[in-house]
Amino acid sequence: MIRTVQITDISFDCSLEDDDWTEQDQLETEENLPKSYIGSVWELEVSDDADDDQVVEELLEEVSCSSGWCINNIDFRYVLS
Repeated sequence: MIRTVQITDISFDCSLEDDDWTEQDQLETEENLPKSYIGSVWELEVSDDADDDQVVEELLEEVSCSSGWCINNIDFRYVLS
């Protein structure tokens, strides 16, 4: 089953253990990266009996793979067709 969701809010963990990555880099990325995802629509393939927790898990996986960053928090709404 395909569930369509729209991200309404998201925050990323942009901390890195890298000498070239500064605290300023982290703060700027944590501020700017969500702008690329808030409002975006995702089609998630989940089982017919998937509950909200399973939808969240799939959404976290998809967005983490897309962005390359871990997610601290994500909020979404279902898009009805």
